[in-house]
Amino acid sequence: MYRLRPFGTLGGKEVPVIELSTSRCAVGLLPYGAAVRSIYVPDRNGKMTDICLGYDELESYRHMDACFGGTIGRCANRIGGAGFSIDGTAYRVAANEGRNCLHGGNEGFHKKLWDFTCAENAVTFTYPSPDGEEGFPGAVRVEVTYRLADSTLTIEYRAAAEKDTVVNLTNHVYFNLGGHDSGEVDDHVLTVRADHYTPTDGENIPTGQMAEVEGTLLDLRAPTEMKSRLRNVSLNGGHGYDHNYVLNAGQAPAAELWCPATGIGMEMTTSMEGMQLYTAGWLTERTGKQGALYGPFHGICLETQRFPDAVNHAAFPSPILRAGAEYCEQTAYRFFAR
Repeated sequence: MYRLRPFGTLGGKEVPVIELSTSRCAVGLLPYGAAVRSIYVPDRNGKMTDICLGYDELESYRHMDACFGGTIGRCANRIGGAGFSIDGTAYRVAANEGRNCLHGGNEGFHKKLWDFTCAENAVTFTYPSPDGEEGFPGAVRVEVTYRLADSTLTIEYRAAAEKDTVVNLTNHVYFNLGGHDSGEVDDHVLTVRADHYTPTDGENIPTGQMAEVEGTLLDLRAPTEMKSRLRNVSLNGGHGYDHNYVLNAGQAPAAELWCPATGIGMEMTTSMEGMQLYTAGWLTERTGKQGALYGPFHGICLETQRFPDAVNHAAFPSPILRAGAEYCEQTAYRFFAR
């Protein structure tokens, strides 16, 4: 079932929270950014616990720098040099992280007000991205559907372009399975089924190679407690993970996260070939929902995606969406407690 409740106004237009619920799970969604605002699931004792970071005010979402729960596009992650070519035509897009483009530019999809329609257990958000927005070619119609069934939240992404362009969509939920207000995620245990990752340069732009995780701190193929890794200086100088994994094809779930304090766990499956693991090492201190203080390492993002800067690396799966073709991808999170 679903219900709407007031959350704020933008340009004279009401912006509600759309709440989907089953007997085992409840999810709050926002038209601003087509964002996930809350996810309530039971812990091992049956206590309903909100496991994602967020805000209580619309204005905080409008001015945030952390993309809490937002849909990221037109191109998630980084484009090196904020430029690329399609069939010999060069394009320049917004450079909002030094000389590079991050998460769609200055006003990415997570900063747009989306239209929406509701069904019994689903919400579909739509956004018409115009030709030239943030420098990207071609008008693109984007649909993101959130579907809640029992204890599984599924996100379905669809897009169609009028001109050859780049499309790479993801969601930027910060998960904290101890509860959004429980502090650092040191005790979380993470498994990522990936034998390879994409090494990067000093600006976090891929070199174009795919390297083995074997023998490195990026090897998470066995369940690994985050406490042993997050502050290691070998991981971004002690800022933790911000790395793209090449997910093993045909292995599901692609990732599993578990918190021993609450017993809450999550299995993630996806149709996408990559996943950016971000452990919030650069998240600055701020006040979140119910006055909770958020800061570094207070969340874990599992951003399923095309590889970063894939448009500039022929060896990577292409993020180019051809005119008349359809972009269609899916990511699902199944929650449990043990």
